[in-house]
Amino acid sequence: MIDDKQAPLFPASALPPQETDGQPRLTAEASIQAALGAFEQYMEEEGFAINTRKAFASDVRLLGRYLGIGQPVGEIGTQNLNEFLNWLVYERGVPCSRKSYARRVTTLKVFFGWLHKAGILFADPAAAVIQVSVTSPLPSVPGESELDQALTVTETWRAGDDDHKADARPHLLLTLLLQTGIKKGEAMAIVPNHIDRDNQDEPFLFVRYKNPRLRYKERKIPLEPGWLGVLDEYLAQYQPADTLFTCTARNLEYILTDVAEAAGLDKGLLSFENLRWASALRDFKQRVEQDNIRQRLGLSKITWRETKSKLEKLVAREREERLEIGD
Repeated sequence: MIDDKQAPLFPASALPPQETDGQPRLTAEASIQAALGAFEQYMEEEGFAINTRKAFASDVRLLGRYLGIGQPVGEIGTQNLNEFLNWLVYERGVPCSRKSYARRVTTLKVFFGWLHKAGILFADPAAAVIQVSVTSPLPSVPGESELDQALTVTETWRAGDDDHKADARPHLLLTLLLQTGIKKGEAMAIVPNHIDRDNQDEPFLFVRYKNPRLRYKERKIPLEPGWLGVLDEYLAQYQPADTLFTCTARNLEYILTDVAEAAGLDKGLLSFENLRWASALRDFKQRVEQDNIRQRLGLSKITWRETKSKLEKLVAREREERLEIGD
C-alpha cells in the first residue's frame, strides 16, 4: 500500500544549521552563488531526483546570470523574478517552451521557499509569482498488435538458432515492463531476492528504494507465474552477482531499440516510459480497480488524477482510430 501522507516540504533536519563545518549560517546577504551551493546540498539530502537537481541548479544559475551571481538573495523581490521570467520568454533570444517556463517558475518557488522556511529570508519573493500549468501531450503507446510483434521477436531471440546464441534478456525485460509498469530506475535497482517466488502460483516483485525518504514509493507487484521460467533462463545465462540486470540502463534502452527495429516498429516506440503507459493502459481497459493501478505504478493520488485523465484520452483515441478504419 502507498502512504499518501506527504512529508513536510522543509523538515527541520533539512534546514541550514547555525554553523556547518565551521562556516557561518547563510544570511540574507548571501549571494545567489553561495545560496545555490547550500540549495544543492539540501536537494541531495532530501532525495530529489538527480535530473531534477541538475535542472533546478541550472535554473538558479540562469537567474544569477540575469541578476548577477553575486546578487544578495535578500535583495531579490517579486518584481525582479517577474522581470527575469519576462526576459526568458521575450528578451533572452533563446526559445523557452511552456514546459521549460513552468519548470523555472517551480524552481523559483522551491528555491526561495526553502530560503524563507530556513529563516534566511523574512519573506518569500516567489510566492506571488504565477505558476503556469502545462499539460504534456499524450504518450505514444504501442498497441497490442505492435506489442505482439515485439514479443515475437524477443521469443525468437530467447530460443536462439544456429547463428545466434539463445538470449532470454530481451524477453525478460519486455515482459517485466509490461507486467509491472515499473520505471527504468526501479528496474535497474532490482536484485534477484526482490522477486518472491515462495508461492510459485502467485509470485511478486518488491519494488525497493535505498533512500529512506522514498520508502513510501515501495510496493509489491504481482507477476505472472510463467514469467519465472524466463527468469530462470536469464539467471542461468547471465548469473548476476548483484542487481538483476548486469548492464547499464543505456544498454537496456538499446535492447528495446533493437527489438523495435527487428519488429518493424517506429524508432523510440518501445521505451521504458511508453511501455509503462502500455502496461497501465492494459489494466485500465480491463477495468482493473483504479486504485490498484495507481498503487502498482507507485503514484500519489494527486499524480494519479492526471494519469487517469490521459488514460481516458488514450482509450478514446484508440476508439476513434478503430472507427476511422472501420473496425
